[in-house]
Amino acid sequence: MTSTHAFWLAGRQATGEDSFDVHNPWDGRLVGTVSVPTDAQVEEAVAAAYAVTAEFSATPAHVRAAALDHVSKRLTERTEEIAQLISAENGKPIKWARGEVGRAVSVFRFAAEEARRFNGGEAQRLDTDAGGVGRLALTRRFVKGPVLGIAPFNFPLNLCAHKVAPAIAVGAPIILKPAPATPLSGLILGELLAETDLPAGSWSVLPVANDKMPALVKDDRLPVISFTGSDTVGYAIQRSVPHKHCTLELGGNAAAVVLADWSSEADLDWAATRIATFSNYQAGQSCISVQRVIADASVYDRLVEKVVAKVQAQVTGDPADDATDVGPLVSEDAAKRVESWVDEAVSAGAKLLTGGKRDGATVEPTVLSEIPAGVKLATEEVFGPVLTITRVENTDEAFAAVNDSKFGLQTGVFTRDVQVAFRAHRELEVGGVIIGDAPSYRADQMPYGGVKQSGVGREGVRYAMDDYTYERVLVLTGLDI
Repeated sequence: MTSTHAFWLAGRQATGEDSFDVHNPWDGRLVGTVSVPTDAQVEEAVAAAYAVTAEFSATPAHVRAAALDHVSKRLTERTEEIAQLISAENGKPIKWARGEVGRAVSVFRFAAEEARRFNGGEAQRLDTDAGGVGRLALTRRFVKGPVLGIAPFNFPLNLCAHKVAPAIAVGAPIILKPAPATPLSGLILGELLAETDLPAGSWSVLPVANDKMPALVKDDRLPVISFTGSDTVGYAIQRSVPHKHCTLELGGNAAAVVLADWSSEADLDWAATRIATFSNYQAGQSCISVQRVIADASVYDRLVEKVVAKVQAQVTGDPADDATDVGPLVSEDAAKRVESWVDEAVSAGAKLLTGGKRDGATVEPTVLSEIPAGVKLATEEVFGPVLTITRVENTDEAFAAVNDSKFGLQTGVFTRDVQVAFRAHRELEVGGVIIGDAPSYRADQMPYGGVKQSGVGREGVRYAMDDYTYERVLVLTGLDI
């Protein structure tokens, strides 16, 4: 019998009156049963976070850094165990789950490093005007208050890490709400944080039901919200609390552009490999998964042939198998939705080059061409192992096609022309441009986020720390400077 997993309330384990089961998307087996906090327990966590804000923000940097270092070390020590848990609750192939743990290790390490050097202050002499003689401004950053971190299912450990680690680094209390489909990875972080000396109330991990979230979102004791998920939910949160600081990472329909100068067999093999891999990793359930391939006409035919072959070579199956590249989606309902979008495109005239079939929660890696304008695959985020390929005549058309989207998260541009690279950086309406690779590349320390309906604000440890804090200036008078 599987025991019920407690949650973490103001730094200690607790259980509520209700619970829910977490099942493996691949085979439906029970992975764990999770206790749900009561309304009174949620209130206790919020009150504790609010009450400890001044104490926590004043905690010496070495204390916060030591706690972050500890979590990083313990994640390393428990990598295989945690990877198996991620794979079980999410359906992610084990090799990708191991990679996710490795990234979370880095996130906490980066946060420890940033905690040691953050907020040293910036001095500015003010005697540039006569009225400022003898004055010096010192600007430092201070926490806005407790953070409500709302994490998604697709990276159940690392995207929790991206909420928690920056908050601890700056001394902002955080209440983490993991996704209902994948709460166990977030609860593991609670285990590791409980081994540190952080003050009670500075963190909680609460698997709150989604229908209980509006009241928590609107609570004025939580002035910062960091949300990763759908644009529908993200903008609903923002509209409901316009006075709060909201960081929203809302996904997209990322494009990989292959230009005319990327034309050798080796170049096209590399592009096709990266496109095939990163349209299907995490079963396509990544905000920067390759969804759109935009290829110059001079390389289009050869690229299509290579992409289709490499997509067909992706191994689909049991996520616990080391050989598996593509596992199930998070649920059968999610897979049915992806299947319906593919069917809609084909019915409207798209050409199915490979894949398109569904078995339970698993969708075959799928490639389509000749996508009609207006179908969902052309305009929305599929969040599944599906990519489309479009022919363009030149770079102008390619960049216009990238920008012809309501989303703008990241784009990959396969080119060796440095002038084109800088042009892409200047013209593409996205948060990140990756040259010579797929749009799916992300380093966890770099600023990550989008424009248009891909969200506002930035993740990436240092950049999230800025989002969680504000500048406050101190003016010293009567100085001989």
